[in-house]
Amino acid sequence: MTESSNGPGPNAGSAENRFSFFPFLFTFILMMITWVVLSGKFEPLLLGLGVISSGLVAWFFHDLLFPSITMGHAGIGLKFILYIPWLLLEIIKANFHLLFLVFQPRMKELIDPHIITFKTDLESDLAITTLANSITLTPGTITVNVERDGTFRVHAIDKPSAEALPGTMLKNVADIYGENQ
Repeated sequence: MTESSNGPGPNAGSAENRFSFFPFLFTFILMMITWVVLSGKFEPLLLGLGVISSGLVAWFFHDLLFPSITMGHAGIGLKFILYIPWLLLEIIKANFHLLFLVFQPRMKELIDPHIITFKTDLESDLAITTLANSITLTPGTITVNVERDGTFRVHAIDKPSAEALPGTMLKNVADIYGENQ
């Protein structure tokens, strides 16, 4: 009788089958921070319930949020954390651009909606999703559709917003996930 690939065998203790501590830890910390921010309470009982709840969520779902984080991939998390301030600055600049458009007397002339299509070389689903969400979070642009091959359709409110895509945002997202553009 031969052993199936699903049963015990030489790969039973492989990295795929072992519990990953870093994704669990990152998920636990994220859930605990969320618990504290949303509850706003620091009573021992509520903090204890937060620890239990966060621990259970992290135990069951750590592989959903951080499927590939190991000690070698922890740099992705750091790069993403450094990407957030840049994205927030872009969101603020886009807000001021929209503010300018709305209060401009020639608003009807300036607003010229476009749907643009561009293709990226991003391969991972996480990189594609990060780019799509970053575009949508930036006021004046909305990701309408994304294909698995990296083809994006984006609605932009005016020509300057359309011309800026994909631009620096694509380069920054590619750098996070190690996918050179």
